Amino acid sequence: MVINLKSVFIKYCKDKESFNFFKAMGANVIELENPEEIDKNIEKLYKNNCKRIILTNEIAGFSEDIIKKYNSLKNISIIIAPKK
Repeated sequence: MVINLKSVFIKYCKDKESFNFFKAMGANVIELENPEEIDKNIEKLYKNNCKRIILTNEIAGFSEDIIKKYNSLKNISIIIAPKK
């Protein structure tokens, strides 16, 4: 199986609303059981040449590296999706 790592969506596993449309369309949606592992997941995706990561606002609140580490990089975009 080939996974397209151009865009990845990340949400908390207990969040039953966010990114459902994208998941139904076959997008890569990661559901974290432990939100505190967000930085490890972002690092792993970055090392695998992921170009765009879209996070829920809830998950983004657990990251210390989003601004500090990835904000100035040109080869990756991290987008924080607002809650409805």
